[in-house]
Parts: sequence; structure tokens; C-alpha cells
Amino acid sequence: MGALILLHPPRSPLPSGGRGNWHPLALLGIVPAHGRSGAPVAEDSDDALMARVAGGDAAAFDRLAARHMRRAVALAQRMTGNPSDADEIAQEAFLRVWRHAGRWDGARAAFTTWLYRIVMNLAIDRGRRPGWSPLQEAGDPPDERPDALTRIAERQTAERVNRALAALPDRQRAAVLLFHQEGLSLRQAAEILAMSESAFASLLARARAALKTALTVSEIL
Repeated sequence: MGALILLHPPRSPLPSGGRGNWHPLALLGIVPAHGRSGAPVAEDSDDALMARVAGGDAAAFDRLAARHMRRAVALAQRMTGNPSDADEIAQEAFLRVWRHAGRWDGARAAFTTWLYRIVMNLAIDRGRRPGWSPLQEAGDPPDERPDALTRIAERQTAERVNRALAALPDRQRAAVLLFHQEGLSLRQAAEILAMSESAFASLLARARAALKTALTVSEIL
């Protein structure tokens, strides 16, 4: 699959209502009319929906977005560490799906592979390292019960792991997220990053080694 041509993310703010209550096509002035194509979409495969999207079927796009938006946002947030950036990246990713649906070739890559590649490219292109916001409920009084202390210790460990992950080069961080957090196979993750399986395995090994070194210094390992 050739490299995607990256465009600048839209500057328009997200519609009110927050994550999950907006629709990507709203920025294009398109309001999906569910079922207007005359065919049910509830049980359609991604391939079938994409064929309809390529023909301009907004209802099929609506179903596709509902199916995959949450994971796209989650992946973008793990890459950027910023919920607002993640929303914008996921929104832009689905706008590209709509605009370039005709370019997708289901014989060469699954829809999710194509979508995740777009999300990853946008997150990397944004050039922001993920941050971590520790103990967001800082206004609450400290809870010193044993189970609470255990949770605090676990959270502090998670913070160190996330800081170590944030310090990795973009593609190494992407490799860890795709393989370990998304649970994708070597082949699937390699396709998303547009590289061979052997090259991805090498990239992942370097990322693991860097994480191990960082966590050893942090006295986690």
C-alpha cells in the first residue's frame, strides 16, 4: 500500500456535546439519513459498507463510524496523550475515509488496517509526545486504607510506564501500542506501519529494549 498523503487536520472546533455525540460528516454539511439507500446496514461487513461509502452512501458511513470510532479515538489518545487531540485526529481520519473511500482496496488491506494507518500517521504528524495526568481527582482527601494504597502504588507504576513509553521515538511507541495494547498480530501491525514483518519485529524489539532500560532505571524492573 502506498504512503498516504497527509493533509492538515481541520481547524474547526468539535461540535458541542463531546465525544460520541458528533458526526464527522457534519463538517462537510452532510447529515446521514439512516437507511436512505434502501438496504439495511446493521449486519453489513466493513467491506460492504466501504463499497457503499465509495458510492456516496452517508448512511453506510454512519454505520462504519459508529462501529470503529471509539477504537480510533482510543488509539489516537494513546499516541498523543491528549483527549482533545485524539478527538480531532479520529474526526479527521474518518473524514479521509469518506473523501478517499474509492482508494481503499479490500483485497490488499482490511478496512481497520487502513483506518489505523490513517490514525497513526495523523498522530505522528501532529508531532506531540503523549503526556500523563497523574491522580486527576487531586482534590479528594487521601485514602490511606490498604486497598487504596495498593491502587495508588499501581497508578504510580503506570505513570512511570507511560512516561517511558512517551519517551520512545514515534514509530517505536506505535509498535508497542499496536502489538501489545491493540493486540494485533505482527502482520497486521506491520501493514499499518507500512513495513515488512521482519522490520516490524526488529522495531518492536528495539522498543522493548528501550522500555526495559528506562523501567530498570526507574526501579520498576
